[in-house]
Amino acid sequence: MIIDGKQAASDLRIALAEEVSSFKKSKGITPNLTVVLVGDDPASHVYVRNKVKQTIEVGMISNEIRLPASASQAELLSQLTFLNSDNAVHGILVQLPLPSHIDEAVVIGAINPEKDVDGFHAMNSGRLLNGEADALVPCTPQGCIILAKQHLGDDLSGKHAVVIGRSNIVGKPVALLFLQENCTVTVAHSHTKNLADVCLQADILVAAVGRAEFVKAGWVKKGATVIDVGINRLVDESTGKARLVGDVDYAAVSEVCGAITPVPGGVGPMTIACLLRNTLEAAKRYG
Repeated sequence: MIIDGKQAASDLRIALAEEVSSFKKSKGITPNLTVVLVGDDPASHVYVRNKVKQTIEVGMISNEIRLPASASQAELLSQLTFLNSDNAVHGILVQLPLPSHIDEAVVIGAINPEKDVDGFHAMNSGRLLNGEADALVPCTPQGCIILAKQHLGDDLSGKHAVVIGRSNIVGKPVALLFLQENCTVTVAHSHTKNLADVCLQADILVAAVGRAEFVKAGWVKKGATVIDVGINRLVDESTGKARLVGDVDYAAVSEVCGAITPVPGGVGPMTIACLLRNTLEAAKRYG
């Protein structure tokens, strides 16, 4: 079975649009997401354009602030100070990656955690670790949980979730979210011994390592649910054409697993949809 992330994201946006409409009528407040983009990275521009489009589609206000690649860290921090104090702005997102002369950790730490719709601020990370309901949770991990439940149902209790990858953006938070779902969780990484054997224990296998087609069919238990977070560009040497693949050998693993997310069209579309959900949640707390 293919887990359709595009459809799941569309369903979530439809539900959000209804919630936004109701919230605007009852509170007189329109949720506002402001995205700050520094530099001219083409991929970042495409991603921001999609965020802006989808934010408007669900009835929210979308603002975009662009700074040149030469902008100093101090200039960016000054902009964030202004946005933190602006009561009309409910969600702030600084598009990553930033130019090399800017410290991402400092920038993330400067965002008001109540407006941190990426969920990267240390306060939100701590809230997630403590299982607090008011944590703004990173968007991609949220999407992973939604897609796992799409196939397995809302009750994931007792499932063994194996997460390959321990990043602060995906690996660690998705592991914590699976714990909240009463799963048994194993976090594997580059130093894990007998990685294939560890993966074979998984009822739910999440691949978030950034290595093209890293997970092989022999690593996956028959009937397991596979969530592929990776987005890698492979170039065919004979034709020079590029294609996007995940961290999972999709063709081979599809023959073994019970369900799998494709790349593209799996976890990716859920990330922006969950960002919009975070923005609405931030606005509700303000209202």
